[in-house]
Amino acid sequence: MKIQKILKRLLQLHPKSVDLSLGRIKRLLKDLNNPEKKITNVVQVVGTNGKHSFCSTLREIMETAGYSVNMNISPSLRKFNERYYLGGKHISDDNLHDLLLEVEKINNNKNITFHEFICACFFLAASRNKSDLNILESGLFFQT
Repeated sequence: MKIQKILKRLLQLHPKSVDLSLGRIKRLLKDLNNPEKKITNVVQVVGTNGKHSFCSTLREIMETAGYSVNMNISPSLRKFNERYYLGGKHISDDNLHDLLLEVEKINNNKNITFHEFICACFFLAASRNKSDLNILESGLFFQT
């Protein structure tokens, strides 16, 4: 599958060692014209356990109340597309493929972790898909 080939390439852009600095993602977001600054009403969910369940429950509550929601989760459970929920549905294979290629081209093989890359992709996708609420499941607190 085309998406799997891209994801495999992305895993090679950063060494496997733990690196908690934010310089790489800040650089990529700047190169993308700071899409994280174009989204509003962000709920960032951090912690050890229960993030995915909390995010999914919050999304259901908000959508039932009539609000539109974008959501980013990690990891995906069945399919990579689950990581990007935009305005009522998961991103399609074609849109995901195009998004990954676009951000990969802008990153231009610069050092970036896989997780940083996919978070930057969500920010870009969410900035293009306006919603009432943006839910971001995150391993690190990211202040924009």
